[in-house]
This record gives sequence, structure tokens and C-alpha cells, in this order.
Amino acid sequence: MLSRRGALLLAAGGLAQLSLPRAAPAASVADHRGEVTGLLAERARALTAGASAPPVEAAYRNLVLGPAAEPDRLTVTAELTVRVAGYDEYPVVHPRRLVLLRGGDGWRVEREESAGGPPPLWDLGTVRAASGAHSLVLGLDGGPDPAQLAAAADRAVPAVTALWGTAWAGRLLLELPATEEQFGRLLDADPAGWTGMAAVTTAAPGAPWHTPADRVLVNPEAYRGLSDFGRQVVTTHEAVHVATRADTRAWTPLWLSEGVADWTGYRDSGRSPRQIAPELARDVAAGKVPSALPADRDFTAGAAGIAQAYEQSWLACDLIARRYGPERLVAYYRAVGAAGAGAGPDRVLRDELGLGLAEFTGLWIAEVRRLAG
Repeated sequence: MLSRRGALLLAAGGLAQLSLPRAAPAASVADHRGEVTGLLAERARALTAGASAPPVEAAYRNLVLGPAAEPDRLTVTAELTVRVAGYDEYPVVHPRRLVLLRGGDGWRVEREESAGGPPPLWDLGTVRAASGAHSLVLGLDGGPDPAQLAAAADRAVPAVTALWGTAWAGRLLLELPATEEQFGRLLDADPAGWTGMAAVTTAAPGAPWHTPADRVLVNPEAYRGLSDFGRQVVTTHEAVHVATRADTRAWTPLWLSEGVADWTGYRDSGRSPRQIAPELARDVAAGKVPSALPADRDFTAGAAGIAQAYEQSWLACDLIARRYGPERLVAYYRAVGAAGAGAGPDRVLRDELGLGLAEFTGLWIAEVRRLAG
């Protein structure tokens, strides 16, 4: 039983508690949203402050705020969107993770890092740009001269337009890192698998599925090892992928998409078939003659015989262009994309060129054998 004194003490304590002022509730994470939104808007403007024409637009969106492990810190996940005006049809989307620290003058960014996917180019170093009449090259300090790549791109665009028409944008956006390791990071892939691959055309992170190829990533180490002629062929090859993206579908065989790109790159070069396909010519001289057009798996980065797969594809497209004319090669390419996944290669060949796959393959193998000299 509670004594009279204990009851009085308990009552006094209760009255004392009632008389104390209420503590102010702790600020919730949501209370900081307006200040954080303003901070990141200013940070996005700073990212593009040094950009010259064409203008670059950047913004943080879809902010999610959460408490960090320590007081006066916040974690923020967001999407950083970047769009190069006149080049990016859709903004490039980079998932980001930030840690904010609150000081006497408000919140500041203590750390920002990628939260998945390939990083933006400026995460890897200082960006320097070179603009051409038909191109923009975004390079990194320590890498090849972006102005030289812009000049090659400016030659590639008219050459591609002359064959493929003006339905595409007629401009190229290229990224030129300083090392092969950075090239792999921009692809979000193991760089060891891309050794020797001079460039690749890819969709920007966050782009809709129907925009399969809109920018060119250049492998600086492979690019350095090429002659001026080789660099031009590679740049024109990648420009074809950009120009034909509207006609390229998942069912377009790689021998055709890679073959037309190489054929356009070597067009009017004056090079002989043996000069354009030296690896294949050596194989034929050694008695190794393919029995079928290259399969898609033959173009996997790092695959054995990938050089021969490209050369075989060039020869198949060269056969079509010489036998039927370049315009028919372009028409056949577009017909394959328009035919749908259910249409087999035999039917499209018959509709466009008047011969079936078996007959075409036989003609192509005869062309391959001629490389023996």
C-alpha cells in the first residue's frame, strides 16, 4: 500500500511534470525538402555553368530524403537528368546518392556518388568539349584530342547522309574518355571484354526502349592504335548505327547491321577486298571457309573470330551493293526491320532481291573463296 508521504511525493512529481514546458518536436526529414530542393537546383546549375553552345540542361528529380546515421546529416537518393540541347532527344538519367551535412549556413553536399548504372562523364575527370559542324565531342583531360574526333565525325555525317538519306538527325554526339577502364565504366561493363573494340554506339542511360542508339562511346586506347584512315572508317561506321536506329530492330541480324555500317565506312575508299578483309583472306588461304553467314553470337565483344565476323558481314553487304546497287542494299536493310520478327530472312531476301537465303549464301561463299587470290 502506498504511504501518505509517497502519495504526496508522487502527486508533486506529477504536478511538476505537468508544469514543465513541452519540448519542441524534432524536425522531420520532410521539413527540409524545400531547402534541399533549392540546394540541388543550384548544384545542377553549377554542373552546366561552364558549358558553351550547345547548352546543357541538368536537374535533380524524384528526390527521396532519409536520415543519416549522425545528427545534422541527410541521405538523398535522386535522379540526375542531363540533356545536351540539339543532340539528346531524351534526357540522360543517372541515379545518384548524396549525403548532406548541415552547418551554420545551412545544408551542403558532403558526398555524391552513382547509385547504379554507368556514371556521367564528369564523374571520371575534367570534361573538355569540341564542337564541329555536325558533331559534339565530350572528352576527358588526358585523352585523345576531341577536336580530331569532331573533324572525323564531320566527315562521316555527310557520307552517311549521302547513302541513307536525311530522315535522321544528321549530327553525332560522341564521348571520349581518357582510358580503356573509363570506357568500360561508361558502358557499365568489364573493360577487358572490350579490348580492341574502337567504339560502340549505345542508347543513353534512361532513354526509352525505342531509341536503341543515340551516342557513340570511343575506346581511347583502341582509337589511338588506328591510322587516320582507320579512325575515319570507325567513326563513319558508328554514324551509320545512329542514322539507321529507326530502321533497326531486335530481329535485324548483326551480320546485316554491322555489315552495312562497315560497307558505308569503306565505300569509295579504293581499298581492295583483301585489304578490307585481311583476317578472312588469311583464313581462306589456310583452307578455312565459312559455310554460313555470321551468327549474332559471333559479334560478342572478345569472341574468337570477331574480326572475321565483321569482314564476312562487310563482304555480304558488298555483294548486295555490287550486284543490285547501293540503293537496294539500303532498301533491303529497311525491309528487314519493317518485316517484323515473324518474317524469316529467306522471305525478305526473295521479296527484295529475288533470291532465297540458300542461294544468297552460296553466292557469298563464292565471294569469300575469291579472297584466296
